Amino acid sequence: MEVTFLGTSSAVHSKDRNHPSIAVKAFGDVFLFDCGEGTQRQLLFTNVSPMKISKIFITHFHGDHILGLPGLLQSMSLNGRESKLTVYGPRGLNKLKDAIYSLGYCAIEYPVEFIEIDTGIVDETDEYVISAQSVRHNVPSLAYSIEEKKKPRFLREKAIELGVPVGPAFGKLHNGKNVEIDGKIIKPEQVLGPPRKGIKLTYSGDTRPCEEMIMFAKDSTLLIHESTFIQKEAQNAEDYGHSTSQDAAFVARESNSEKLIITHISTRYGEEYAQIMLKEAREIFENTELARDYMEENLRGKS
Repeated sequence: MEVTFLGTSSAVHSKDRNHPSIAVKAFGDVFLFDCGEGTQRQLLFTNVSPMKISKIFITHFHGDHILGLPGLLQSMSLNGRESKLTVYGPRGLNKLKDAIYSLGYCAIEYPVEFIEIDTGIVDETDEYVISAQSVRHNVPSLAYSIEEKKKPRFLREKAIELGVPVGPAFGKLHNGKNVEIDGKIIKPEQVLGPPRKGIKLTYSGDTRPCEEMIMFAKDSTLLIHESTFIQKEAQNAEDYGHSTSQDAAFVARESNSEKLIITHISTRYGEEYAQIMLKEAREIFENTELARDYMEENLRGKS
């Protein structure tokens, strides 16, 4: 799973930080989380092809998270896209769809499906599950997670001991199917180890620290959490429905996440401000990094 930070600012961008957007390459697919203004240009400086994005997940409808979407959709059409694109977001997404299609002489000549969602499973395959969770911002807002489905370890020696010949029968059992050997039925649970935890990536969107976020991020391999303010501006964070870097670190610690990357950085005070955020977060959760535009993070599961 390869995570690319396309934009890491909050509401106001800077020369070094664009509006929020994160691309995730995983399972032969590309997912985009939020699409701030300028996202399609940010993609030009990465190894992520916009034409390969199959699903876009919008956390909420503040402009810094959505204003790049109309241009991205139209550019895909101009570049000859034919494959379907699915856009997920909170209730009200269809109003955004209507606004996009009524903007100028909009021509999007490939299938786009807009799906309004609530808390729960959003998308699921044999390889992964993507879920959403309502969190606490000053407008309806969602957090998202991607969790890898990992097969239990196949107990090869146990299978041989039960008389299963090396070959296709191994694969059938590992895929959860019974096999018959000399009139005896061998069941998968006889030759599979305990369930294994796959990679879990969680993205907070904009939120106050809350129990919902802690539970949703439980045991994340990587938690990407907004961090708009330093601790001395904690009242501003509360007033505007955001988190400080220490709030983000608290969520990471309480959720037993392995690593935290803080993003959605206020650009009003420059890089010195961001470094204060990082220092404050590490006081609570040491394994914290500060997101930067074009930064990549490769997630690998445990064997």
